[in-house]
Amino acid sequence: MFFNKKKSDLRDFTPAELHDALARHAVTLVDVREPGEFAAARIHGSVLFPLSSFDPQALPHDPAKPIVLHCGIGRRSQAAADLCRKAGVEIAGHLAGGLTAWLQAGLPVVTVDPASGKTVDRA
Repeated sequence: MFFNKKKSDLRDFTPAELHDALARHAVTLVDVREPGEFAAARIHGSVLFPLSSFDPQALPHDPAKPIVLHCGIGRRSQAAADLCRKAGVEIAGHLAGGLTAWLQAGLPVVTVDPASGKTVDRA
């Protein structure tokens, strides 16, 4: 499940697999997009660690909840995974296709209502 050797060892989570893991509280989801993207739409329960200032050593560490990375389409999460590998920080994988794949699968996100500024869970 973990990778620590080479980029090709990175596990691709499908949206359904990640959704199930999050429902079981079995993973820590790290969003590597930028703050504006995170504010516009995010997966409930994800934590923000933007790639522009990404520090693998600062990631939350809970052996019972391995880290899964995600971004918009999967490129930045792969780049962040490579940084983790180089730093010797183990992660479980990343969301293949990123938030785009998550949304295409019809899974819920947290957004901001532009009229009120309130946070809204959307299916």
